[in-house]
Amino acid sequence: MYWDPMPVVVDSAGLQVANCPEERRLLGPPEAYLRGRWADRDWRNVPGPFYGAQTDSCWTGREVAPRHVVYEDEFGSEIVYRQPKNASEVHLLLTAALNDPFGAYAADGDDHWTLELVVEWWADRGRLSAWIDGVQRQWSTSERADERDNAVGLREFAHYLGNGLEADLRVYGFWLDNRRPPQVHETLPHLNRP
Repeated sequence: MYWDPMPVVVDSAGLQVANCPEERRLLGPPEAYLRGRWADRDWRNVPGPFYGAQTDSCWTGREVAPRHVVYEDEFGSEIVYRQPKNASEVHLLLTAALNDPFGAYAADGDDHWTLELVVEWWADRGRLSAWIDGVQRQWSTSERADERDNAVGLREFAHYLGNGLEADLRVYGFWLDNRRPPQVHETLPHLNRP
């Protein structure tokens, strides 16, 4: 079911950063660190409100949000591979975004994605799957622990791509067209072109 994370984002300034109970740091206003631009987003980001757009290469996103973030292999930029489904997952992604010194995460994807763009993204999933497989195989035997950890995330991304992402994108496509979640009896859009 599509869940609208925007109320959490708007009201997040007073939240303590996630996964750091000893640190008494607040997220602060989201517009201060969610400055990524749609034109700069990485093509591998899963459609939805959150995306990485030329983020830094410090590899901190998986430390906070390992079920949502992986790194690409050219510049080490962070990719949102699973959109949040509840407030605590939004909190994790916001903390990952806060840790990006470039401020290049964004949460305005709903303003840009259309059902047609989601269908186009889904049609290119073979290229995404090949990229995931190649990088995952290369990094799964790396001497670096952070690359091996990213390989784990890439395996999770591959599993999600084959098992669950299509259903989530169909619900998201319905939401994009109607700006509300579907009712039980309503038909969801198909992502595969005839």
